[in-house]
Amino acid sequence: MLQALLAVVICGGLQAAPAEVSPRTNVVFIMTDDQGIWSLGCYGHAEPHTPGVDRLAAEGVRFTQAFATTPVCSPSRATFFTGRIPSQHGIHDWIKHENMGERARYCLVGETLISEVLAEHGYTCGMVGKWHLGDSLGPHAAYSYWFAMLQGSGPYQNSDMIWNGQVIKTTGYATDRITDHAVEFLELNRDKPFFLNVSYGAPHSPWRDHPQELVDLYKDCKFDSIPKLPTHPWSAFDVERLRNHEILSQYFAACSGVSRGVERIMATLDTLRLTEKTLVIYTSDQGFCVGHHGLWSKGNASNPRNMYDTSLRIPLIWRQPGRLPQGTSSEVLFSAYDFVPTLLAYLGLPPSPGRNLPGQSFAKALEGQAQKTPDAVFGEYGRTRMIRTRNLKYVHRADGGPHELYDLEKDPGETDNLADRPEHRSRLIALRSRLFDWFERYGEAGRDPVGQEYLRPADKE
Repeated sequence: MLQALLAVVICGGLQAAPAEVSPRTNVVFIMTDDQGIWSLGCYGHAEPHTPGVDRLAAEGVRFTQAFATTPVCSPSRATFFTGRIPSQHGIHDWIKHENMGERARYCLVGETLISEVLAEHGYTCGMVGKWHLGDSLGPHAAYSYWFAMLQGSGPYQNSDMIWNGQVIKTTGYATDRITDHAVEFLELNRDKPFFLNVSYGAPHSPWRDHPQELVDLYKDCKFDSIPKLPTHPWSAFDVERLRNHEILSQYFAACSGVSRGVERIMATLDTLRLTEKTLVIYTSDQGFCVGHHGLWSKGNASNPRNMYDTSLRIPLIWRQPGRLPQGTSSEVLFSAYDFVPTLLAYLGLPPSPGRNLPGQSFAKALEGQAQKTPDAVFGEYGRTRMIRTRNLKYVHRADGGPHELYDLEKDPGETDNLADRPEHRSRLIALRSRLFDWFERYGEAGRDPVGQEYLRPADKE
């Protein structure tokens, strides 16, 4: 179902007149790892020290209802870059063995990534930071500049990284080294259209070894915003043990380190006089829990896997001075699978042909125009499926449950599961039917871990 929404809610900001689409609009795409919106000042939280990201939001459009499709690293990133869900691209969990060594292999063979589409249209593409889609030595997907982490996470000090196909030893803080290479790419490619993927490993674990000046920003912080709930019965971790001042200070220090990198990237664009020619996007691969729901981590923080908003909801900011409104927010329901069609439309490029993409473009919404927008987003993690509207969420587990139904209007914290209550049966059946129909439409045989047989019409009763 589609409903007409005023896509952008102006919150006291300046409304910029839409500019003529230029084929030379550059793109800097910044992605963090495991960052909840509660760790950013621009999302209304007082404790985080994130002035760089806060400035980005003040100068752009901030989405308040953006969601990862899968609450774990590799499948989420694959969806961002292909526009296809795990039951299409085939990556359903974080990649453990295929990054380096004898078992290394590129895990998106046969898929078309956004970098490849842009390269076909004359963009020079650079990748710096976390790859985590297999065969980290690269380069892949039309990237001509490649400075990559070896695995999905690693030490923050003196890290081994990949540069020009070789493993090298870096010195100092890994977040700063990623920023260094982002700046170098911008300087080298100032005179040509570019797409730069800056993928920080922060604030993913390990929660240690961040620069002391960043940790000290939180030495007097009481972290009153962090829930003090007991460990959830499904939790894979001892939350009471992890939820201490030192680890929280390290997590927030990692977020501050990324923010410092964002400031450097914006300053470089200013120096190169590229600010108005460059779209900067900031997001995370998924959210994170540091005590929320009594969990620590994201979708794989629990058994069964969870699909809570704190695991799925992500920051999303788009900024291009002179074209996009400044200091505004959008309440449209945006999923990671909407990123590719939105970016291509924004750049004035044709949509990716075929491939049965489930997403749509929100380019009009970005520029303050009204447009029809979906009233639901969908997610999956293995054999767990989710549909989320503005007011309801239904989580279905193919192995017989437990299923979950939440009234988000009355229960935004997702604490009161209504799935087994007879008075809510009709709402559950309606959401389940929509969920099954959606995956019947988009899931592909051999890549859908639930399978078409499970989704036969009889199961919708």
